[in-house]
Amino acid sequence: MQVDLTGEWYGWKQRGRYLVSPEGDRLTLERMKGIAWRLDMEARLSAARNRNASRKAVSQGLVKVVVVDLADWHAQRFGSRAG
Repeated sequence: MQVDLTGEWYGWKQRGRYLVSPEGDRLTLERMKGIAWRLDMEARLSAARNRNASRKAVSQGLVKVVVVDLADWHAQRFGSRAG
């Protein structure tokens, strides 16, 4: 069976069990299924990475950093000695 495709598929041809690109690449049904599967898996992986990144961004709250001189902290907690 030989079919020349039209429209967006212009230049592509069906030759027997192959789909032939305008450049002459021959693709079987199994190869097309493999390509579609890989594209689907890459999209799922990308979506999972985006979900994880957004969860990580949300779960990391603000951190307050306070710098205190150790002598002041010790004096507050234990009092100061007469020198």
